[in-house]
Amino acid sequence: MNQFMEWITQPWPWYVAGPIIGLTVPALLILGNKTFGISSSLRHICAACIPAGIPFFTYNWKKEIWNLLFVLGTAIGGFIAMNFLANPDTIVISEATQADLAALGITDFTDLMPTDIFSWETVFSAKGLLFFVIGGFLVGFGTRYAGGCTSGHAIMGISSLQWPSLVATIFFMIGGFLMTHVLMGPLMKWVGF
Repeated sequence: MNQFMEWITQPWPWYVAGPIIGLTVPALLILGNKTFGISSSLRHICAACIPAGIPFFTYNWKKEIWNLLFVLGTAIGGFIAMNFLANPDTIVISEATQADLAALGITDFTDLMPTDIFSWETVFSAKGLLFFVIGGFLVGFGTRYAGGCTSGHAIMGISSLQWPSLVATIFFMIGGFLMTHVLMGPLMKWVGF
């Protein structure tokens, strides 16, 4: 049992994790599902909970129940991994990345999520408003506007040769690069980081 726990808590190399993620696509296609993504589950939850009458939520959400179970499993798996299977080693971050983050005011690298950003004190500040409220709105708007999230487009859409998914993934990447290398510094200074 100890060897198994040691094996499962270590970081898995890309050549193991990548093919496992890649096998998701043929598995879903074999099972008859044409779409995959996390963001669509929010629509299914709303369709199940909101009374009929809103055209966007009027469809047979029950045939997409597998997606809701997938999201529930992801949440449960994340909880189990974080509380029972967490890797005890210190997170390794390159020195160049640490220097870039330090310039933005992020200096605590002890946890997976930097406490300089993800803490209760930050939630109720200008930083929290920017990161969690405005950022969350922009992610939600972008996901809806693009017709799906990064996992749906980049994993399922591109692998099934969908042109809109390739375009969406290209612009996800461009937006990420712009935010990281152009906008992040001025925004962090603006909110007093």
